[in-house]
Amino acid sequence: MLGFLNIDKPLGMTSHDVVARVRRRARQLAGHEVKVGHAGTLDPLASGVLVVCLGAAARLSDEVMHTTKRYRAVVHFGVTTETDDGEGDIIEVRSLDGVDESAIRDALDNFVGEIDQIPPMYSAIKQGGRKLYDLARAGKTVERAARRVRIDALTLLDWHPPQAVLDVICGSGTYIRSLARDLGENLSCGAHLAALTRTAVGALRLEDSAQLDDLLAAESWDGYIITPRAALTHWTFCRVNAAQASVLRHGRAIRQQHQDAEQLLIEDESGALIALVRAKDGCWKPEKVFG
Repeated sequence: MLGFLNIDKPLGMTSHDVVARVRRRARQLAGHEVKVGHAGTLDPLASGVLVVCLGAAARLSDEVMHTTKRYRAVVHFGVTTETDDGEGDIIEVRSLDGVDESAIRDALDNFVGEIDQIPPMYSAIKQGGRKLYDLARAGKTVERAARRVRIDALTLLDWHPPQAVLDVICGSGTYIRSLARDLGENLSCGAHLAALTRTAVGALRLEDSAQLDDLLAAESWDGYIITPRAALTHWTFCRVNAAQASVLRHGRAIRQQHQDAEQLLIEDESGALIALVRAKDGCWKPEKVFG
């Protein structure tokens, strides 16, 4: 097994829960242990696209995580919470005077592009060797350094006070909870994230995702496993002959072909993934070998 699964993560489940169930079923189908991981966690209260990596494709999780993400976010205005989402205790309730569809659209424009974003206290980011959510659960609040994130597009889909539905297209590392919080502060009314669905990770879309129960009940995953070429459409792929494939499989460089890409993924003549290589000094030097 080598490839990816596009799973619609159910509400209430952790990403770890999904991986554990997939790992158990993969072992049954393959008759041996299969390495299973995910490419970007989703909070239990979020649903949508969770990319699960199978076999050697787990070594491509970073490449998947750094693709563009898309979300459908429900933002509740006028109420701030400790966790910046609906799970936390309410901190403050404010008036929505002056907050209308036009004001929200104007505010959204301030968050498009590269912005500095302070991560929420309830996050897995480490500070001083401890995860922020562990500090938060211990009743501690610490200063967090702002992080540069990229938001490509923000669209208001619906507005039924006090909630707005947003379409968010963003880069890796963007916290939608922080976006909701900051949007509320921009409008001087406060806000928190009420619901979140991830609708795309790169080329993998929610409308093409598998339901977890269907996947676990299937007798074969032939129709579910997505090849690296299909999942990583922003990468350059190249096929090499058998002799070149053998050299790369042993971790040695081969002479660079005509492609100009600095990094690319190499397949053998059958289309099987061999290696991720970097072009240097006229050669393709393997950085990751998949077999």
